[in-house]
Amino acid sequence: MLLGLCLGCSLTKNLSEGEYVVFDAEIEGSDKSDEAALANLNQQEPNFRIPLLNVSPGVTIYRIGNSFYDKEKITQKKEDAQEELSQITAQLDTIPGDRKLQKRQEKLQSKIEGYTKKEEYGNGLMRTGNPVTKLDSNLVEASQKNMAGYLQNNSFFDSKTDFTVTTKGKKAFITYQLTENSPYLVDSIFTKSENTEIQKLLKSSADRSNLRVGKRYAQDDIIAERNRVEELLKNNGFFMFSKSYLEYNVYQDTTKKEVQIEQLIRQPTFADKHEIYTIDSINFRINPPSDEFADAQVKGEFNDIDFSFYRDRYSERILASRVLINKGDKYSRSSVIESQRQLSNLDLFRFVNITFDTLGTSLTANIFTQPAQKYQLTNQLGLSVTEQLPGPFFSTSLRNRNFFRAGEILEFNFRAGLEGVASATNQGVYQSKELGVSASIIFPRFLIPFAPSTLEKYGRYNPNTRTQIGYNYTNRPEYTRKGINALLSYNWATTNNRQQFTVNVADINYIRTPKITQEFLDVLDNLANQGNNLIWSFLPSFVSSFSAQSIINFNQYGNWKTRPSSLLKLFVESGGTTLNFLDVPSNSDVENIDYANFQWLKFQADFRRYYPLDQKQTFAYRFNFGIAQPYGVSAGILPYEKYFFAGGGTSIRAWQARRLGPGSYKPQIGTGGRYDYDFEQPGEMIIESMFEYRRNLYGYFDMALFVDVGNSWVIGADLSRPGADFRFDRFYKEFAVGTGLGLRMDFDFLIIRLDLATKAIDPSEPEGDRWVLDNINFKRPFGLKGQTVLNFGIGYPF
Repeated sequence: MLLGLCLGCSLTKNLSEGEYVVFDAEIEGSDKSDEAALANLNQQEPNFRIPLLNVSPGVTIYRIGNSFYDKEKITQKKEDAQEELSQITAQLDTIPGDRKLQKRQEKLQSKIEGYTKKEEYGNGLMRTGNPVTKLDSNLVEASQKNMAGYLQNNSFFDSKTDFTVTTKGKKAFITYQLTENSPYLVDSIFTKSENTEIQKLLKSSADRSNLRVGKRYAQDDIIAERNRVEELLKNNGFFMFSKSYLEYNVYQDTTKKEVQIEQLIRQPTFADKHEIYTIDSINFRINPPSDEFADAQVKGEFNDIDFSFYRDRYSERILASRVLINKGDKYSRSSVIESQRQLSNLDLFRFVNITFDTLGTSLTANIFTQPAQKYQLTNQLGLSVTEQLPGPFFSTSLRNRNFFRAGEILEFNFRAGLEGVASATNQGVYQSKELGVSASIIFPRFLIPFAPSTLEKYGRYNPNTRTQIGYNYTNRPEYTRKGINALLSYNWATTNNRQQFTVNVADINYIRTPKITQEFLDVLDNLANQGNNLIWSFLPSFVSSFSAQSIINFNQYGNWKTRPSSLLKLFVESGGTTLNFLDVPSNSDVENIDYANFQWLKFQADFRRYYPLDQKQTFAYRFNFGIAQPYGVSAGILPYEKYFFAGGGTSIRAWQARRLGPGSYKPQIGTGGRYDYDFEQPGEMIIESMFEYRRNLYGYFDMALFVDVGNSWVIGADLSRPGADFRFDRFYKEFAVGTGLGLRMDFDFLIIRLDLATKAIDPSEPEGDRWVLDNINFKRPFGLKGQTVLNFGIGYPF
């Protein structure tokens, strides 16, 4: 049966006479150039195949989709929809504003877009897979010419290219043959310009030039330098300058294998020289929603900006703080773009356009906007995956913009749903009911008493203050938990959005657990007798903290598949700080406290790096370190949610969620075998790292190979958990190691992840017996029961 399936999905199936499948394409002679870049120029890429089999999953999926694909039927449906759309459009001309007709018009437009996509790319299965790559001599020649051009543009001016095609049966094998010869190096760079101001600017920024003496010549460096010079000049007053005035001439010395690069700045045709432009005036206009309100305009002036509003509904001071161009300044394109971004961040306008009128070398800046809807209701129905268990949720949000007429946003949020939860005790994984409501007011400035000038100082950093009050309800089989929380936080970001900062000045929570089942209470008492402090988390408690977080984004992390990028998150927290000034009994004094209080210090650093190897392959890794220490009235106890937990789909994936560690402690084992751990394992320190090699297989399908390393520890001895404490003389021997294989379906808007991870090093075993990967063999391909874990999730693990 398997043999028949393989033959039925063969790449060479149903080929006509003279047709061949491209089975392999190789590049020879690319000793000094980038072979990955050259491979991307090959337009005859072979289909991905399962090793040792003449079978491609992508082609199989494409053929299945093609078997019931009827292009003529789709074209007919598209034409019928276009005809009906024309009729609806004509009706709307005579009955404008008819909601029923407008909805039908929108639906038809969406249908036509879908039919067009199917006409061009096929149905969903065809777009997921890919057609078999048949030999096309024209595409092979085009690929060879592209490679020749690439070599010419990357210092190999004396290179030669050729190709050969050999066939075996219905299979074709392409070999591109390159002769690179010696690369040309940059000998000198000189600039010709009659404008002394431009010469000064270029000289002062020479250290940031993309062209370097002694470096291999590369056409991409010239393109990058052209863009850099244009940006430099436009940010220093040269409003009318564009890169079309930049000309680069490359002179070759074939004897020395060197090039001289001439950068020529041509004169404009409309003036004697390139002039510096300055801002003469700034107009800010908020257009009315329609012409019928045009007479309801209010004019004002603030900080040399002339405002024209639709009614008196906006604060000139707030808006002026987000305009980074000033009267009398030189024109700067980056300041204009940043002003546009900052005004958009206020979430008050449908659009923000900035144009300029010129008079001589003076500029009048015109900022045009239109109010966004006063009220916005957003509903979301979705599915979250936690602890490998899917849970549906519904959330709704109501926004009232410009609430106090100074850019404030009043926001109400409601969320209800089911969520996968790993039981705190040995009760498996199940769904809990979650409900949360909150009300927030977001002020587009720092609310700081006795500091009235903060808006003018920090307006360019998109400051805002959030005040929030909320209520949370959790219903699990073991208990019902309720909490009231209040938050006051400050947020801001650097002008390029590279760094984002959040300071939670006050994060206050009152938590109570009104209902606990007797069975669960018995479990908690039993844990307390063993030294596990879980019971403290179910006493009425007052938890307050001060915290700060910084997110530093290097090179646009998240904009993957383009260039190397990194992300660093730093978090610090001080809990119960105000209790230092109050006479509060310790938690250990159970008879004299009505509710538990906590004091702690916490720090966490999370670094992530993404490195694309080529268009199909990437390498990513993450390092995470955290430490939390209780003190004072806490009596050595942290609020339960402030502990660190290792293991799970976004941690060490070979261990079940929150079940790894701490240290070399051997946890209690249940009836399900060696790796059936009964209880969660909280820790006060965590060190973990994850390494992933990711590769696109075909279409939406990606694979990953990964290794996870890490563990958690407690600070100080824990008599109930021997080996759990962090010690410098042994912690490096207590790292758990898991490894595995992942399959991801990347639909751009949604990423579905399956990771199969197995334990390789288990720190809970005695020293010398911690290598457990040898448990895997032909008889036990997944090792001992529980040694291999399948993780299901939404999104990348990091």
